[in-house]
Amino acid sequence: MMADRKLRVLVVGLGNMGMSHAQAYTRIPDFDVVGVCERRIAKRQLPDELKTAAKYDNFEKALAELTPDVVSINTLPDTHAQFAIKAMEAGAHVFVEKPLADTAENAEKAVATARRTGKKLVIGYILRQHPSWVKFIEIAQQLGTPLVFRMNLNQQSNGETWDWHKRLLNAFPPIVDCGVHYVDVMCQMTKAKPIKVHAIGASLTSEVKQQNYGMLQVMFDDGSVGWYEAGWGPMMSETAFFVKDVIGPKGSVSIVMAETSGGVKSDDINAHTKTNQILWHHADMKTPDTRIDMSDEPSHDDLCEREQRYLLKAIRENIDLTDHMNDAVKSLKIVLAADQSIHEGRIVLLA
Repeated sequence: MMADRKLRVLVVGLGNMGMSHAQAYTRIPDFDVVGVCERRIAKRQLPDELKTAAKYDNFEKALAELTPDVVSINTLPDTHAQFAIKAMEAGAHVFVEKPLADTAENAEKAVATARRTGKKLVIGYILRQHPSWVKFIEIAQQLGTPLVFRMNLNQQSNGETWDWHKRLLNAFPPIVDCGVHYVDVMCQMTKAKPIKVHAIGASLTSEVKQQNYGMLQVMFDDGSVGWYEAGWGPMMSETAFFVKDVIGPKGSVSIVMAETSGGVKSDDINAHTKTNQILWHHADMKTPDTRIDMSDEPSHDDLCEREQRYLLKAIRENIDLTDHMNDAVKSLKIVLAADQSIHEGRIVLLA
């Protein structure tokens, strides 16, 4: 592949994340969005920067006719691995939104396909491209062992955002869909092996079959423990909806939103990555608490662009993505074990 040639991109799925990623490609000169695909493409009003892209309502047809260099998969989670495998076998590199798959087995099949074909597979762990979250993880790694993780993301969704959540709930409960992000953060902070998971859940609406609230607890082999809580729907409370807090023998580090967020609502997608401040507390009580200002951090769309620039770098520089892919499988296994724990009413041991 010529290093100076534009990479031809097919974007599949144009929901909230898909549209953000599609537009991100148009801001990067090395990419050319040649096609967009979704079931209701005939009714989709495309922004000006995407109007020259060919429109498809069938993924296999788009893949066969366009033979793209890159396929960006932003569909519902139960199609992620299937589409990723087909794209890589057709010769394309892949960006796929999280979670990588609907089962651990399918996630491992997708990773195996990437290895066999030599194609790059980047999974949409947006927090890995966020400088504030990178700093948050870096500080947590200095707090000693074991660590205690306290994290949640509850969303009081209404109207369009509740409709979006109900579509996602056709595939996964919130602790799986969003949980992969925060479990991945925990795993980066401790580097220890996760050994067991326990979770509980509740159905707070009759509008969906999946439980729309859940809370998991995970334990690591270095003694670290953590919880993650997630709930979606118009009944959810706005109180303490965004908790990102880590405690260790040497102190604690927290993402602080409320003091400077100016009334951010929990269903605002920008609030999912926004930090405003990082608060670093020192257990020796001799060092004053440190507040790190993050008010100039990138927006959600900026972060989507960073993800695609990371994909471009991986392709152009042939970066080894083994750890990236394995970490995606690891975090998915943990949250799927949490879902299993809810349904079976027991602690699930991790292999």
